[in-house]
Amino acid sequence: GSEMCIRDRFNLCAKTVLMVDRYLERITDAIDRLIERRALNSFYVGLSGGSENSITSVADYIINLSERKVKLINLKLLIDMALEACPILSAQILIERYMDNEKSFDIAKRHNLSERTYFRRLNEALEHFSVEMSKLGFSEKRLFDYISSEKWIMEVYNRLISAKSDDSVQIDENRLGKLVAG
Repeated sequence: GSEMCIRDRFNLCAKTVLMVDRYLERITDAIDRLIERRALNSFYVGLSGGSENSITSVADYIINLSERKVKLINLKLLIDMALEACPILSAQILIERYMDNEKSFDIAKRHNLSERTYFRRLNEALEHFSVEMSKLGFSEKRLFDYISSEKWIMEVYNRLISAKSDDSVQIDENRLGKLVAG
């Protein structure tokens, strides 16, 4: 029923945030550079009276990017806290699969699990992670709303929806920069 749908979407959100976790710090650094560049450029162009660099538009741009940065830092903290609260094997499997982007076969082998048992453990781990996210105040809807404003994160989310397996979803690091700035 619809509850299964919500659970699937929650697991999809969980996979997505785990996959983008390793980029969050780099993205927040890029946001800092964008803010700095815009602030410096606005000073020079401001001297010529360009309207796109009015004090208001520069302030709005910087505030918008600063809010995005805070949101991404909070997302990173949330992921770390949820993982720390998960059972050790669950956290290990999630980190190896989604953060370190290791193949399922290799993870199963390392933990001496049959393929079937591995996938059962992976699903249990996603459940644990989702429960911990909920305990931290992030229901499926709140987590989805939280990430939906970031185009680059939603691109990963949408690729996970259409992928036959999680193993086939790769993040194109060259596109990341373009998506962040946009």
